[in-house]
Amino acid sequence: MTQIVLGAAVSVAVAGRRIGPRKAALLGAGLGTLPDLDVLVRHGDAVSDFILHRGWSHSLLVHAALTPLIAEGAMRVFNGLREHRITAYLTVFLCLATHALLDAMTVYGTRLLWPLDDTPFGIGSIFIIDPLYTLPLAIAAVWAVLRRNWSAKVGRVTEVALALSTLYLGWSLVAQQIADGKARTALAEAGLKADKLLATPMPFNTLFWRTIAIDDSRYYNVYQPLLAGTDAVRIHIHPRLAGNGPCLDTIPSGAAVAAFSKGYYRTFTDEEGLRIADLRMGVTPSFVFDFRVAAPEGDRWKAIMPERVRNARSAPGDIAWLFDGISGGDMIRPAEAASIHDPAAPLLAALPETQSCG
Repeated sequence: MTQIVLGAAVSVAVAGRRIGPRKAALLGAGLGTLPDLDVLVRHGDAVSDFILHRGWSHSLLVHAALTPLIAEGAMRVFNGLREHRITAYLTVFLCLATHALLDAMTVYGTRLLWPLDDTPFGIGSIFIIDPLYTLPLAIAAVWAVLRRNWSAKVGRVTEVALALSTLYLGWSLVAQQIADGKARTALAEAGLKADKLLATPMPFNTLFWRTIAIDDSRYYNVYQPLLAGTDAVRIHIHPRLAGNGPCLDTIPSGAAVAAFSKGYYRTFTDEEGLRIADLRMGVTPSFVFDFRVAAPEGDRWKAIMPERVRNARSAPGDIAWLFDGISGGDMIRPAEAASIHDPAAPLLAALPETQSCG
């Protein structure tokens, strides 16, 4: 939905005067969905499908290469573009590029510079669905679809919508830094250290944040409402590595998830084998991307064809907890109540024995 209305608004702003707001909106909506068609491509296993999404189809370099082909086709379909090649080219490229750039603002990695650089960029300052970002664009897109002919009012509405959504993205970056600072302060006051931290917003907002802090064999979920002081920050401690698990270097699909997650992963075992989950998406224990990657074989582990484990998207009490956090409350998440940091409890109890990769 978000990418559709973003593409529509961008197209109206660039090409609306030439082909009319309705046609421009429909053109942009179509262009805005093109990069995500890579989900139709299967890469052989569940882990590859996960880490290779937002790959070549989201590359700005690929967008630049495809722009002439798509734009020339658009010029043949829309009469108003036939004498305005620059407008056609800009419309196509900007609709594709803004899709990829917005995706890079979420935590899921986006390969913006493929094939020159395979790095999956993921700032993580905005949730994949945020009504306050989408709403202005949706209003502008619907307004444009309802108007066949261009007018100054259509232009103003579109420009205001794009400005508001862009400012909101800017605010998300500021909020991320505030959340990061609160988390660091809370961890320091609790006497906890972390090797790396990542602040990401909780679903549908930028007022309630979770910072994932990695401390070797454990990780901390640090929840901080921006509308409250540090006394409302809650720290939950979880084991990060399976106590009897193998070195991930010996499990290719597990190593791939670990690399893609930039170290923000958890391994654990169940009755069927070894699982690895990306901590950045979903909240404990409801991880969105959770894969079973190895099975026991005697006293060893063997790699298996990875399979995705489907978890519940939320736990009992999560909705009330989310709204409490957005409003600046200090409610403890029921699903993690047992793991809340207790200064009197020995931290070493959370550390499993792990096999060396050396």
